[in-house]
Amino acid sequence: LTEGNYTAITQQCWDYFVYLMRNVLTSELCEWKVISRPYSVLQHCLEEWAERLNYSYPNALAEQYIFQSHHRYFHNCTLEQPVYFDPPEDVLLAMIIAPICLIPFLVTLVIWRSKDGKAQA
Repeated sequence: LTEGNYTAITQQCWDYFVYLMRNVLTSELCEWKVISRPYSVLQHCLEEWAERLNYSYPNALAEQYIFQSHHRYFHNCTLEQPVYFDPPEDVLLAMIIAPICLIPFLVTLVIWRSKDGKAQA
């Protein structure tokens, strides 16, 4: 009985999502600021009703609707920002060692300047 109720309600969640998405232009489908509200509404609806009906979440039916949303609306979206990787090991090592080597020099400089200031006073 609970599964049947949840199935019917998730269909309503999906229908409302489709209703919200009808106002989104094709050129805006990959813009998070535009699609975040309908997407969040769908996710919240699926989760909220699972909790109300004491149905586990995430579950196969909810995941099916999330996958369906990606397949139907967001399948052409790619990362516009480049994916960053760690630098090569030698560059990484230089970036780590350089500040460490500077510390004794800076400490020496501070001590030397503070002694110089005491000598003048």
